[in-house]
Amino acid sequence: MSQQGFDYIIVGAGTAGCLLANRLSAKPDKRVLLIEAGGNDDYHWIHIPMGYLHCIGNPRTDWCFNTEPEPGLNRRKLRYPRGKVLGGSSSINGMIYMRGQRRDYEHWADLTGDDTWRWERVLNAFRRHEHHWRLDDPKSAPAGFAELHGHKGEWRVEQQRLRWPILDAFAAACNEAGIPSTGDFNAGNNEGVGYFEVNQKKGLRWNAAKAFLRPTCLGRPNFELWTGAQVRKLRLLRDDAGLRCGGVEVRTPHGVEQPWLNVGGEVILAAGSIGSPQILQLSGLGPAEVLQAAGVPVERELRGVGANLQDHLQIRTVYKLQGARTLNTRSASLLGKASIAIEYALRRSGPMSMAPSQLGVFTRSVPTKVWPDLQFHVQPLSLDAFGEPLHRFDAITASVCNLNPTSRGSVHIQSADATVAPAIRPNYLSTDADRKVAADSLRMTRQIMSRPALARFRPEEHRPGPLAQTDDELVRAAGDIATTIFHPVGTCRMGRKDDPGAVVDARLRVRGVAGLRVADASVMPTITSGNTASPTLMIAEKLAGWMTA
Repeated sequence: MSQQGFDYIIVGAGTAGCLLANRLSAKPDKRVLLIEAGGNDDYHWIHIPMGYLHCIGNPRTDWCFNTEPEPGLNRRKLRYPRGKVLGGSSSINGMIYMRGQRRDYEHWADLTGDDTWRWERVLNAFRRHEHHWRLDDPKSAPAGFAELHGHKGEWRVEQQRLRWPILDAFAAACNEAGIPSTGDFNAGNNEGVGYFEVNQKKGLRWNAAKAFLRPTCLGRPNFELWTGAQVRKLRLLRDDAGLRCGGVEVRTPHGVEQPWLNVGGEVILAAGSIGSPQILQLSGLGPAEVLQAAGVPVERELRGVGANLQDHLQIRTVYKLQGARTLNTRSASLLGKASIAIEYALRRSGPMSMAPSQLGVFTRSVPTKVWPDLQFHVQPLSLDAFGEPLHRFDAITASVCNLNPTSRGSVHIQSADATVAPAIRPNYLSTDADRKVAADSLRMTRQIMSRPALARFRPEEHRPGPLAQTDDELVRAAGDIATTIFHPVGTCRMGRKDDPGAVVDARLRVRGVAGLRVADASVMPTITSGNTASPTLMIAEKLAGWMTA
């Protein structure tokens, strides 16, 4: 490992960190170090799409966090997966390509006072790294498609390589309920029903390490990658100009290393919505009472560090079916499992090529909503909880989440030891507004399942069960069955100069600390309306453009 200075030190080789490493090391006169606490992404289950079942909860690829007991979930603790491997959460996530809605970015611009975050301005950042399958043959793409999507980037977007008749029937039921079909969830208003597009390439997961580190980045002489290296804290220095970041302290397989910054260099935290606030707090940047309770000296009080945690809570409704083909029974026998494996081996298709969710729906919880505020992830399978066996009966899962929760949680260190996990408190369903949307979303699910297109399958509500009818009963039922959909954001949020809760400014510079930025989902002031991996890439793309201009 080199001990000479670096112009850029990037902490976290996940979704954002891999893109930043690629873009910043493209300038041969800049030395770039990328640090990853996990190992290489050479585990075969990372690359087989259904392998997420073997990666989540596996310490080889996952930090294996858990939440504190959640009052809104009837005191349950949740497993809280975060990628700990090259590629980060893009190596274990659901692979769904989703940008969010135009209104999300207009709101960011209003909150930060910076028009660079408006939809028309972020669109170019999305397009720069996108490689969309529809533009493989531009002549066959819908009119105007190339104005919204890119084809020269590294981030491959493909169709799913399967269809399920029961999912087609669910889509038809949505149409009967007034929800239109859509062929593009990423045009600015994602209302509609359709199959999700995924970050895959020829039936294999396409993670950020494949997209941005190989082959170009790893071959550059000005670039270094350290794996199995956990950042313990930042090296903060004081001089006449104030506080600045001079490097990091890292525990590696070789011992403690302290790579330092060249004059004018910068450290970029890209460790995610759990890791980035944890590192800031371990370094003495955060709420004073949290730092003092953990035995960390306060270098600068930044009260927003670790606050503003937002996440999409999915309510996993399950309906038993008759006469429907689902994965529950197809995979129940050895012959069924063998046929699934053979189909994938020969054609890279079938259930082993499945993203965790296949069919998507965006709609309104009540007709008076101006924009869609619900997202469904629909699956031709069911189980009691993630990681448990599939049910022995045919069933469909329609998971529904509130796209714009008003509940806010926190991530706070409990020790000065970087190996001790922080306390994660999402604080789900803690507001009247979120509880109302939870009840309305369960009613919306029942409306769809009662439509004629599904009648031949005689759907029977298994979870939460038909006994829950009033708002209070539905909220209680949601608390029993809801779980994270793995979208934590906001814990180092950006904001205006006069915003006391903002951790970074609109250009992602940490307040009051020179030479330090954050670039991951933690900087989102509000959560995007959908899956968060691709918006995280967009954030990194924006920062890379500013830093290399």
